[in-house]
Amino acid sequence: MFHLITGGSGSGKSSYAEERMLCYSRQEEAMEGKGKRPCIYLASMKPYGEETQKKIERHQRMRAGKGFVTIECYTELDKAVLPLNSGILLECLSNLAANELYRKDGVSRDCIKTSERILEGIRHLLNHTENLVVVTNEVSSDIGAYSFETKEYIAMLGRLNQRLADMADKVTEVVYGIPVPVKES
Repeated sequence: MFHLITGGSGSGKSSYAEERMLCYSRQEEAMEGKGKRPCIYLASMKPYGEETQKKIERHQRMRAGKGFVTIECYTELDKAVLPLNSGILLECLSNLAANELYRKDGVSRDCIKTSERILEGIRHLLNHTENLVVVTNEVSSDIGAYSFETKEYIAMLGRLNQRLADMADKVTEVVYGIPVPVKES
């Protein structure tokens, strides 16, 4: 099952994604009669300031005691070393895309090549699990006067979201903590 979960900032998509990942893991264990497999939490947010550090700590508290094994993976998903047959939760595509697109010196990489690198990384994850949950952000409803670079990032993330939604078995948008099915295969 490849489940793409989207929503606005503070919508509840992260807690919903964790719950779904654990549910898929329990279902798989029950069907196979095997022992508990780890759920991998691929964290893509770089801790580069007080605000992001607080957000990371909040997410760590949210998943404490749930049995997730956290692997920090800021870029290059295709090189992530992962155990086979573990459930994988990628939190989140938006951070990964920003990390991949912008170099340390602030210069942007090519959007098309960056998108392909990210899609290759998603395929790598799918080759390691039967249950992949990817969290992303809703970007199409925001209106603002952004810089060229920000507009380029938003457009790239929108295209990535479309491609992943096409690949996914299931797509859910979380609105005010309420999961709204968008695609069910």
